[in-house]
Amino acid sequence: MTIKIGVPSKGRLMEKTFDWFAERGVTLSRTGSDREYAGKVEGIDGVELVLLSAGEIPRELAAGRIHLGVTGQDLIREKLSQWEQRVEELAELGFGQADLIIAVPQVWVDVDTLDDLDAVAAAFRAKHGFRLRIATKYHRLVREYLQLHGVADYQLVDSQGATEGTIKNLTAEAVADITSSGETLRANHLKILSDALVLRSQATLFRARGIKLSSEERDIREALLRQLKLRG
Repeated sequence: MTIKIGVPSKGRLMEKTFDWFAERGVTLSRTGSDREYAGKVEGIDGVELVLLSAGEIPRELAAGRIHLGVTGQDLIREKLSQWEQRVEELAELGFGQADLIIAVPQVWVDVDTLDDLDAVAAAFRAKHGFRLRIATKYHRLVREYLQLHGVADYQLVDSQGATEGTIKNLTAEAVADITSSGETLRANHLKILSDALVLRSQATLFRARGIKLSSEERDIREALLRQLKLRG
């Protein structure tokens, strides 16, 4: 029996995750070519590495197909309803930091807060006959945040590409997206609303809840967490 840990399959998230585990005596590595999703674990027995996209890891944790997983807090909260009942945060890893924010065109000089956005949205609907559009990949998080802050006259439109470009392309009037430095927003003449930090996210190690483990699997998981200096 083995404990499966899901890790992002490419890029800086994979590299930094490998570094984080290596610093704690557990070596994760890709085997084969960059196009193969096979990996190995050294430094502890009974642990299997599963390489997945960061966006797949929440689903695999919730389904119980992996026992532990590294992904962004934003992806867990967006993709899993009642996420606290399905996974547990074990450790923030100190990299992959990004903020989920709401931004509007810089030319909206009188729009700096969510209250301003609410007023503009009402005026926009009265003038154009349809709701102001906010482009995002994060429908659940943005909808909950706007509801909490009393913004009502809007519609979310899906963006799976370059969200910041939707305003220039006339497919949205505002955006809600992940940013780390804000440079892409500024390059597209957008500004972040002063009170529109929806979520501060970073790469995090999660444990799947509700999985029935054998005594051997439980021992392996606890040994791994002890090696990582985390509670079992």
